[in-house]
Amino acid sequence: MKIFISGGTGFVGGHVTRELLNRGHELRLLVHRRSPAIKGVEQVEGDVAKLDSFDKSLQGCEAVINLVGIIREFPSKGITFEKLHVQATANMLAATQTAGIRRYVQMSALGTRPDARSNYHISKYRAEELVRASSSLDWTILRPSLIFGPKDAFINMLAGQLRHAPIMPVMGNGRYRLQPIHADDVAHCFALSLELPETIGQCFELCGNDRFRYVDLLDAIASAMGKPAPVKPHAPLGLMKLIIPIMQHIPQFPITSDQLQMLLEENICDGRWQKTFGFKPRDFKEGIREYLKG
Repeated sequence: MKIFISGGTGFVGGHVTRELLNRGHELRLLVHRRSPAIKGVEQVEGDVAKLDSFDKSLQGCEAVINLVGIIREFPSKGITFEKLHVQATANMLAATQTAGIRRYVQMSALGTRPDARSNYHISKYRAEELVRASSSLDWTILRPSLIFGPKDAFINMLAGQLRHAPIMPVMGNGRYRLQPIHADDVAHCFALSLELPETIGQCFELCGNDRFRYVDLLDAIASAMGKPAPVKPHAPLGLMKLIIPIMQHIPQFPITSDQLQMLLEENICDGRWQKTFGFKPRDFKEGIREYLKG
């Protein structure tokens, strides 16, 4: 099958493209700038936020995967949830329908829902609604939880802080839970979505089997690095909710109000996706040890 992918050069995209290539598919990636050629991968230059830059590039493909997404906005650089979640999805859907392609798979995020409070989840839900409204498409939506893997942002950020000092500040009580899933498992679900007819018209929440409180997640990361559990001073939530809105405009500041809201909401699911996709996700501690040890 020839598959058109937007967002294929990002962290998750790297895992998805590798999985699809290993399963014998041909890929056409939407890229800002071409990189060295890879066997089985065709690159077309364009901007997912500008429909006329790529709308003719889907011709000849049999399926489309949209992986485009950001976790943080930088409005001064034109990087916003509205542009890269909502408008990008609208453009991908329009190009898919123009090309006469029926099969479409969208990456969303765990926590996306009609009554979401964070701007991130609100924009993700609006994008999902555009997909669901596309009656001419055989669509599938995947909502991964926190994704970990060798080039992830979150786990590597925490590990980087631990390398500098054995102190990890915790906002609030640190009991909010996360249920990370390996990027390879997410990629496997994207590939299987194209093969399993029962995934059409369905939305799946993807999470691992290991559920951690945030404070325990920090201990697991330290252990994977061969370090003792860090000291965890707790920062009062009330104080952080006053500081973060002021500091989040500095790109180097590690968290935004949106991200704090999502962290406090937790990031867990019931794992029912495994019944459809038929495999168990990788163990978190074993998975991070592979790229954090040493």
